[in-house]
Amino acid sequence: MAFIDRIPVLSGLSRRLLYGVGAAVLLAGAIGATWHVAARADEGTLVPPPAVDQPLAAGELQTAVLAGGCFWGVQGVFQHVKGVAQVLAGYAGGEQATAVYEVVSTGETGHAESVQIKFDPAQISYGEILRIFFSVAHDPTELNRQGPDEGTQYRSAIFYADPAQQRIAQAYIDQLDHAGTFSAPIVTRVDPLKGFFPAEAYHQDFLVHNPTNPYIVFNDLPKIAGLKQLFPDEYREQPVTVAATQ
Repeated sequence: MAFIDRIPVLSGLSRRLLYGVGAAVLLAGAIGATWHVAARADEGTLVPPPAVDQPLAAGELQTAVLAGGCFWGVQGVFQHVKGVAQVLAGYAGGEQATAVYEVVSTGETGHAESVQIKFDPAQISYGEILRIFFSVAHDPTELNRQGPDEGTQYRSAIFYADPAQQRIAQAYIDQLDHAGTFSAPIVTRVDPLKGFFPAEAYHQDFLVHNPTNPYIVFNDLPKIAGLKQLFPDEYREQPVTVAATQ
């Protein structure tokens, strides 16, 4: 656990907002201590397309629920993906009564910070959503953490809504592991979706509204750059925001 996470007087949100080089220097000077700052996030690894997927077909919007660390960055990535109609930051894996940020931040609720992605199956498949998830949205080999954030609430998980999603997700993980795509085994969980609970309003569109926040600059903007570089045909410059869809 990072030193900053061991300061009891800081809330979960306050700790996250203090990440970044400038904030680290200020904090270290204030308390007379130093701590290790995580390296800037890279721009991802292009993974092969899934061998098992559903073909593009006209129909109603479909939903994917994914967890890959802090939901600010994962939401930000998928807001720039063509065919995505809405991305909500929220919580999945626990009960509705505990779907509150400061409670989820204890790591004791079963929840993971997650995103709910509504997408047009005529434009992008569920498997391609997962390809972007594994390529640029997070590191699927990190267990119960992502970058500077540590705890089960930051775990990598795919919450499937039906047997088809479960089959595609598990087959894709097996495919990537068998091919040795990553230098370490994938630890992404594949769990049934019991419920998704939207996060507080101040978390929605956080990356869009706070592009100069040190945490965003350090950890999340490289993911957007990776999406643009690795998926140029699926990248859209103008993000679809929660505010616009509501």
